[in-house]
Amino acid sequence: MAKKPENLSFEESLEELENIVADLEQGEVTLDNALKQFERGIKLVRQSQSKLEQAQQKVSILLNEDDTDLSPFTVEGE
Repeated sequence: MAKKPENLSFEESLEELENIVADLEQGEVTLDNALKQFERGIKLVRQSQSKLEQAQQKVSILLNEDDTDLSPFTVEGE
């Protein structure tokens, strides 16, 4: 049984979406199966989009945390 979209990592979701698209592009699936795959794909896309938005919020919070400007990283001895 396939994992629920919310239990997949972003990368796993993308991989499954690629597989769904490849299956549908071949055109050898039944209409019923195509609709099920399409529905699964929509759920995966929505969950992936949510994960991207969460990551974007975390990055934004981290960049604004201390309101300090970041300086370039330099290695001593170079």
